[in-house]
Amino acid sequence: MKRTNKKMPPTHFMIRTFSIALVSMLTRIVSSIGGQAVIEGLIMRNGRMYALAVRNSENQIIVEKRAWFFITQSPLLKITFVRGFPIILETLINGISALNRSAEVSDQDSKETISFFQTCLSILAALFLAVFFFVVAPHLLSLFMMALGKSGNLDTLSFHVWDGIFKIVLFIIYIYSIAFIPEIKRVFQYHGAEHKVISCYEDGGIVSAKRAKKYSRLHARCGTVFLLFVLATAVFLHSLTVPLFVLWSEASSGFTEHICAIIFKVILIIPISAIAYELLRITAQVNPSIFTVILCTPGLFLQFLSTREPSLDQLEVAVIALKEAADHDEKHRFETATYTILENK
Repeated sequence: MKRTNKKMPPTHFMIRTFSIALVSMLTRIVSSIGGQAVIEGLIMRNGRMYALAVRNSENQIIVEKRAWFFITQSPLLKITFVRGFPIILETLINGISALNRSAEVSDQDSKETISFFQTCLSILAALFLAVFFFVVAPHLLSLFMMALGKSGNLDTLSFHVWDGIFKIVLFIIYIYSIAFIPEIKRVFQYHGAEHKVISCYEDGGIVSAKRAKKYSRLHARCGTVFLLFVLATAVFLHSLTVPLFVLWSEASSGFTEHICAIIFKVILIIPISAIAYELLRITAQVNPSIFTVILCTPGLFLQFLSTREPSLDQLEVAVIALKEAADHDEKHRFETATYTILENK
């Protein structure tokens, strides 16, 4: 059946980009093979390359093999507690690039291509919205609680506890709300397909859409837990460092004090993501301890929001993406539908 795609207005495109960029942070960025849902398909990464598999408007499955763009080649950027932020940024850049390419491939009727400038704009838009939703908005809501007399000022623990609560609540509300957008719901279905197919692959034996169907759409090593680590680490670091920063800055007014605090929180995104990444590496163990199971459990509950049960057609795309990303000696394990590989220009 031919699928039709409508051209989205700029605001919808911006929301879609941010939403799927957020989903890209739910991927398993520390595993040997990991995936990410995109428009009408997904990518599977293995080392220095990834396979992009997309079902287009003519119901054909199209595959491209693409080189992973690295920004972490320097030994300095591979140091523990330094590598986290560059790796997250690298994942975001590759994820949005794959997202934009999937939009082109999925719509056979469109002659438009997404330029490098538009890709950069997408990344900046995603970063801007992330800062607004998870730094500025929680801070302003915490100010509101302070005005109601339910919270202290910046130098108190209660302000940062409220800030953390609002971060988590806004995140959950956002993930829940965007699932009602049909296109985003399909992305969440492909997120579930990624988990099912990888679980089938890790279980050994033949990897097929029908066999993968029986597996859970939840996966213990999904990067969903990374965002929870980010939120928890943010509350901890904000409580310790923001009061000290406010004392050091000697702001002349309450307004200036809060503006400086928000800017400082944006800067803290770098160490917060670095710490969260190291926690994620601990939980990515194949044979988890009780400690790592406890750390991962909230992420499993969150996956009920960030994944949906995929169709057999979506599982077929996921199987093909994984096959093309897998090592050569593993390819015999896959049973796939018919697909076409595009040669890179």
